[in-house]
Amino acid sequence: AVVAAGGAGAAAALWSEVNRCGQNGDFSRALKSVNKILQISKDDVTALQCKVVCLIQNGNFKEALGVINTHTKVLTSDVIAFEKAYCEYRLNRIENALKTIQSASQQTDKLKELYGQVLYRLERYDDCLAAYRDLIRNSQDEYEEERKTNLSAVVAAQSTWEKVMPEDLGLREATYELCYNSACALIGQGQLNEAMKKLQKAEELCRQSLSEDSDVTEEDIEAELAIIHGQMAYIMQLQGRTEDALQLYNQIIKLKPTDVGLLAVIANNIITINKDQNVFDSKKKVKLTNAEGVEHKLSKKQLQAIEFNKALLAMYTNQADQCRKLSASLQSQSPEHLLPVLIQAAQLCREKQHAKAVGLLQDFADQHPANAAEIKLTMAQLKIAQGSVTKACMILRSIEELQHKPGMVSALVTMYSHEEDIDSAIEVFTQAIQWYQQFQARTNYGCCVFQPKSPVHLSLIREAANFKLKHGRKKEAISDLEELWKQNPKDVHTLAQLISAYSLVDPEKAKVLSKHLPSSDTLSLKVDVDALENSHGATYVRKKAGKLTGDSQQKEQGQGDVKKKKKKKKGKLPKNYDPKVTPDPERWLPMRERSYYRGRKKGKKKDQVGKGTQGSTTAGSSELDASRTASSPPTSPRPGSTAAVSATSNVIPPRHQKPAGAPATKKKQQQKKKKGAKGGW
Repeated sequence: AVVAAGGAGAAAALWSEVNRCGQNGDFSRALKSVNKILQISKDDVTALQCKVVCLIQNGNFKEALGVINTHTKVLTSDVIAFEKAYCEYRLNRIENALKTIQSASQQTDKLKELYGQVLYRLERYDDCLAAYRDLIRNSQDEYEEERKTNLSAVVAAQSTWEKVMPEDLGLREATYELCYNSACALIGQGQLNEAMKKLQKAEELCRQSLSEDSDVTEEDIEAELAIIHGQMAYIMQLQGRTEDALQLYNQIIKLKPTDVGLLAVIANNIITINKDQNVFDSKKKVKLTNAEGVEHKLSKKQLQAIEFNKALLAMYTNQADQCRKLSASLQSQSPEHLLPVLIQAAQLCREKQHAKAVGLLQDFADQHPANAAEIKLTMAQLKIAQGSVTKACMILRSIEELQHKPGMVSALVTMYSHEEDIDSAIEVFTQAIQWYQQFQARTNYGCCVFQPKSPVHLSLIREAANFKLKHGRKKEAISDLEELWKQNPKDVHTLAQLISAYSLVDPEKAKVLSKHLPSSDTLSLKVDVDALENSHGATYVRKKAGKLTGDSQQKEQGQGDVKKKKKKKKGKLPKNYDPKVTPDPERWLPMRERSYYRGRKKGKKKDQVGKGTQGSTTAGSSELDASRTASSPPTSPRPGSTAAVSATSNVIPPRHQKPAGAPATKKKQQQKKKKGAKGGW
């Protein structure tokens, strides 16, 4: 009895210690006291709960979960459901946390809060939105502002990742978190200018709220603003201001923020700016996307985009195996996604395996008909790059949902024209026009009133008519022109084309139609003739026309008193020109091509230079000895001797001198000396 009383007294003292440490926030000391209590009573439910809480407060989530799983008989789901779910959530076991919350018999406010966080991490945004609305409606405490912030974050995620139009929640944007989330929602809808204004407001509110705390330094404020600045840079990048975006991205990286998710997103965006340039910088930045914990900070689409860019970077750096490995992994994760197979095809094209790339794309198109249009467009591009224009046209015509589009019709007609296949080009026009006729018939089913054709339909008919007229298909063009004139009888241009076509086929019909042309009186326009003649353009045209017509030339000659005719300069004749001598008829040909050219004669002295045994001299060697000359030039000119100055100034440096025996060199030196002597005078 005495021992029991002593144990009870010790336990009471330990509980007092636990209570005091808990109030002071000293959970490490509290944990020690709890462990002593558990030594006295190992299955004490309250002590086990306190131990789990102390471990959670110290960040030991794995150990806390181990305690819960070890004492499942004592710590039932009703007792410790929140703590268990929270540990699983912090250990990124999101699916397990969801099961724990759903299995709890009683849904407390704490569990509902955690339930909203779990749904957000699982990207179940509709359920998450409903959970937070229920919390805000049924809760009244000091955490209302945090719940509204989370609610706005859910709306922003829906707008960004699911492209859902954000609804007006009626939240007063009094905090920088709310402003930031509102800006993200606007970015998702493409309203970039409005989003930038929201971010600027968020930056201002953030500085104001943090500057009120004296313990917060400027570095702390910049670290908090990093995510806002990152979003600003992203808007600049979307607007095409890549230099400004890149500068802001690099400023954020220099701050070394602790948020690995933010660093990964910024590094990925820099890689997208670099593309296939500045690959060394991209390889350094890609390391930031591999940091530990990144996969738990970003959404699935963000992680997928990073993996796509890694595969593209591997392709740009000629790491073919790595590119194939990454793209194959992406394709296994998202079999219906286009990008992995496009990256694989691009890599095969870089390896000059175009046929294999086309086969890969064809297999994907057969397996995924919903994405066949985009894949076939890529296949057609590859065929064009190979020079197989006809095969490219066949692929494009197999895309049924795009056959009638004006862009597709224009591309096919251009390609067929390039291949001089006019019949196929006309067939493309015909099929597109028939599609619009059938569409109009389906739309106006049961209606007997005349319905005008759509602008796109009329445009196709006009283009078809112009194309047929251009290629001499007058008879085929007549039916299209008649259809156009029927739609708009006041169209004079169409009527003129119709008359022109009939004039070559049926002149009588052309005369009948010409009666529908408006009279010349109705076509007269009020034009200021004087202003038109005095305009710069009219004067230029009139001058140009005057050179071509003979009448205007006679008028200009009659006005000799007013305009002076410019004298034509006579061509210069050569100095040795003799009018008595007949000029050489071959003077315009190069010397080598003239009939009397016999080649250059080799000089005797030039042939003798360098011949004979080593050390022997030739007859011309004495001429090369400067010491035997009668008068050597002075090393420096005498004052007043201008001729000497000009001669020495024209001496060629030794490494540029030619052999003294060459006649051409002597001639050039003599000419230079003459010029120098003349200049001296």
